[in-house]
Amino acid sequence: MPVLMRLGNMKIMLFADDHNPPHFHVATPDHDALILIRDLSVLQGQITARNLQLVREWASTDENRKRLESEWKRLNER
Repeated sequence: MPVLMRLGNMKIMLFADDHNPPHFHVATPDHDALILIRDLSVLQGQITARNLQLVREWASTDENRKRLESEWKRLNER
């Protein structure tokens, strides 16, 4: 599972052969959440409002959104 980014105490990761819909994982010492790539909503798990805001700010840039989409395809579409 590649760690794409660390934001403070958060790790943003993608898993190979993961289930749809396309999403990424956010892990903190206290919470884990799955975030949809398409709209950055929480698919599953828990994350604090502050951490979700930071993740959304990071993931909403064009460069990072493209990176998430590209890595998802590389790891999950074979």
